[in-house]
Amino acid sequence: MGLLDPLKGFGVTFSTMFKKVVTESYPEVKKVPAPRYHGRHQLNRHPDGLEKCVGCELCAWACPADAIYVEGGDNTEAERYSPGERYGRDYQINYLRCIGCGLCIEACPTRALTMISEYELADDDRQKLIYTKEDLLAPLLPGMEAPPHPMRLGQTEQDYYVKGPDLAREAGQRFTNGPQTNGSQEVQR
Repeated sequence: MGLLDPLKGFGVTFSTMFKKVVTESYPEVKKVPAPRYHGRHQLNRHPDGLEKCVGCELCAWACPADAIYVEGGDNTEAERYSPGERYGRDYQINYLRCIGCGLCIEACPTRALTMISEYELADDDRQKLIYTKEDLLAPLLPGMEAPPHPMRLGQTEQDYYVKGPDLAREAGQRFTNGPQTNGSQEVQR
């Protein structure tokens, strides 16, 4: 140790004393995250408003932190929530456990689960950090607050969420009457 070491430390402090202070006005001015930022999860809908989640529980199985709980239910003719036979009756994500890895997004076969750019997830109540299906479900078009991430959607979903209700109706027609794959062959409905 040299005798000049304490002076070197004070030199760093002294050099920063006269620099302009940078102040962030965070609550009033929110930063826009990067375009590919993954924040809060969102359960997406089909262009006709039905839910995309089929209750397969693959996202829950893929989650390394065991933060997702899914319970599937069967659709009936009286109550139809998704176009298939099943839907996600109970869906919860515990943000106290979630590590934001995105493995649940990759596991979803229907692109029902995506991550949007909302990043304000802190709260002082533990119960508010368990998001239910009602909290996660994408809003319908009028007054939409947070559309899903456009890079995770197909063309018909982008029409629905980005371009507006008129194109959403067209996209819904294309989606319900469009080609669907069955193994390696394409089947026209």
